[in-house]
Amino acid sequence: MAAQKDQQKDVEAEGLSATTLLPKLIPSGAGREWLERRRATIRPWGTFVDQQRFSRPRNLGELCQRLIRNVEYYQSNYVFVFLGLILYCVVTSPMLLVALAVFFGACYILYLRTLQSKLVLFGREVSPAHQYALAGGISFPFFWLAGAGSAVFWVLGATLVVIGSHAAFHQIEAVDGEELQMEPV
Repeated sequence: MAAQKDQQKDVEAEGLSATTLLPKLIPSGAGREWLERRRATIRPWGTFVDQQRFSRPRNLGELCQRLIRNVEYYQSNYVFVFLGLILYCVVTSPMLLVALAVFFGACYILYLRTLQSKLVLFGREVSPAHQYALAGGISFPFFWLAGAGSAVFWVLGATLVVIGSHAAFHQIEAVDGEELQMEPV
């Protein structure tokens, strides 16, 4: 534990820390820890996009090996590519921005309401899970009008194409301790 704190102090002395770079809106917990682990294991973006390292695989076996190894090696980079595509999709769709604003606005209003007093409908106390489901129900027509379903499938398709093509055509990184493999003749 002490070694980890010393290492974190060294990183903070350099000016960059994963904990300071994370937005304050992300609550501490499993999601924040997962995002911190992803950030800590990002491979250098220079080698990720280096055009000299792209080539056509010689056969199907090499293609499969590249896919598996590159997905394992660049997993964190691929997560941030996925998040970037989501951000691009949301920013380029004004109606989707409105739908998200309605949803998060309704959630915020419900959050403020529960801080003041419990929400009671028809003589029954409404749980927070049901309140957020109500917010989702209210904002559902906005998501439907914004074409959120097609946006989800666009993001998934674009992610598969971008990540799949990168993993297939990017040469495998040499890993320390890896055994030499003989090439079939």
